Amino acid sequence: MAVMNAKDENLLIRQFKAGDLSIFEILIKKYQDRIYNLCRYLLGHPQDAEDAAQNVFLKAYRNLKHFKPESSLYTWLYRIAVNTCLDHKRKLRPEPLKDESLVEALPSAEPSPEQHYQSKEIGRAIQTALDQLPGDSRAVIVLREIEGLSYEEMAEVLHTSVGTIKSRLSRTREELRRLLPGK
Repeated sequence: MAVMNAKDENLLIRQFKAGDLSIFEILIKKYQDRIYNLCRYLLGHPQDAEDAAQNVFLKAYRNLKHFKPESSLYTWLYRIAVNTCLDHKRKLRPEPLKDESLVEALPSAEPSPEQHYQSKEIGRAIQTALDQLPGDSRAVIVLREIEGLSYEEMAEVLHTSVGTIKSRLSRTREELRRLLPGK
């Protein structure tokens, strides 16, 4: 898919608001992988992530007519995704990740069996530590370290100030250091 800038995106949103509902498919194709990956990291389980991602796009479809272009569509969708995942976790309180597919999906620089095993163990330890964090702390670390959002984007997604984001991120990193073995 060709790169779409904010101007193109705003044009598509205006067309959607004018009644061309097929436009939404273009927006889904652009963001579906990123939203699924965010949900996967926040929830830990592939099926939960798939369900959450579908709910995100359903909510976006229902509410796109209210979208205001002074916010970016990217952060608007991420805000919906984070809130959807936090709601999902509150309802289910799932057990820590037992499915190893997330760890296996992490790229490995070397395919040697020792490095593969070590990579799986590190990934498992990180996921276990993430599972122990409260939802807002997990969201901050995932948005920054995995999704690469800026402090400003994170503040917009989480409806808080940049200062609050920085302090949460600092506290969450300290908590992760405490939770990870060997630290």
